[in-house]
Amino acid sequence: MTRMTVNGQPVHYRMDPRTPLLWALRDASNLTGTKYGCGIGLCGACTVHLDGRAIRSCQISIADAEGAVVTTIEELSRSRDHAVQQAWIENMVPQCGYCQSGVIMAVAALLDSNANPTDEEIDAAITNICRCGTYPRMREAIRLAARVARGEERLASAPPPGVDPGDAARSVEALTPPEEGAEVDPGRIVNE
Repeated sequence: MTRMTVNGQPVHYRMDPRTPLLWALRDASNLTGTKYGCGIGLCGACTVHLDGRAIRSCQISIADAEGAVVTTIEELSRSRDHAVQQAWIENMVPQCGYCQSGVIMAVAALLDSNANPTDEEIDAAITNICRCGTYPRMREAIRLAARVARGEERLASAPPPGVDPGDAARSVEALTPPEEGAEVDPGRIVNE
């Protein structure tokens, strides 16, 4: 039995202590933003924060995480306003998106410890693999996120205050049913 804090909540895993943290998070806690990519710690899709450090959750057992504070992508910013998330949106970084939660967690940890990283420091800290090759957009987004975090720049793409992530889609015109009697664009997607 292993105890730790996950996303601000005390957790008591009743699993084999050798279970990788990745599987405890995904299977027992239903935190599926942390992805399984390679299982050998190379790709970084499973990156989470352990006591503020970016780690590959497939490489640490829950026994080794005993008493630690774990933060997953779900807790990085519930309102989606973290500088890294906003820079990712602004620079349209994701392509398939599979690796993105791990990369974002690695970048957030880097910027927490180094507000103005050089390209060499970025390369050393962000070793995650992106199979789609969005590395140039990632680097630009990392630089942008650093400027935003330092207060040098503000992004227009930030969600308005008070918008619950669950309600965000309701404000997208293409997903909002037309008012009764209104003319409907035949190319418009409507979920009814």
